Amino acid sequence: MAFVLIHGAGFGANCWDELIPHLGAEALAVDLPGRGSRAETDLGTVTLTDCADAVREDIEAKDLRDVVLVGHSFAGVTVPRVLDLVPDRIRHVVLVSAVVPTDGSRVLDQIDPEVRELVKQSIVDGIYHQSREGAAAMLCDDMDEATAASTLDRLADDSAALLTEPVDLSGYRREIPRTYVHLTRDRCYVEELQQRSIALLRPDVIDLDTGHMAMISAPEKLASVLNTVHG
Repeated sequence: MAFVLIHGAGFGANCWDELIPHLGAEALAVDLPGRGSRAETDLGTVTLTDCADAVREDIEAKDLRDVVLVGHSFAGVTVPRVLDLVPDRIRHVVLVSAVVPTDGSRVLDQIDPEVRELVKQSIVDGIYHQSREGAAAMLCDDMDEATAASTLDRLADDSAALLTEPVDLSGYRREIPRTYVHLTRDRCYVEELQQRSIALLRPDVIDLDTGHMAMISAPEKLASVLNTVHG
């Protein structure tokens, strides 16, 4: 039994580096196309289907089964596509402050209006680029200076498709248990939006008193939740 970790927008697999040592089972952190081990992919061409295919490829390459699939933030729209690709390999889904918009809508439509305008300004030629200053305000408010700097050093450009492509949530109709980790101090995916996601999914809910990047700011706390789910 293993954890498979899917990062959100603007990061790669290395955002899980602080968390993995605290997990009680094998963990595979996936790089979505355009960063890390898949940096050769042109971000401007990446689609949500490509993201799901990358997760499937990594799961099948290691022949992982009984997987606890963990999706953070924008991975909330990749996870259901993975569930449709390899449903027999997934035992439980954990969504960490995950974006789950209405089926057929766009992630961009679900972002807090003030944040939405900043995000729109950050999209050029199919690439989503976060400024260090903007990311610091939204992602690092519960971190000390050194931890924040380490987090911001890992920022990566991303595909605008994650934000602008209509989502397909059909995978969430599958009878696979799911847990939503509600981050009570999140300034990126704010309380109202997390509650919308929870209402759509009707998962078990666990609260953590952290900001958006819980895997970095409070890795032991998040690991404790994941280890409990894993059993």
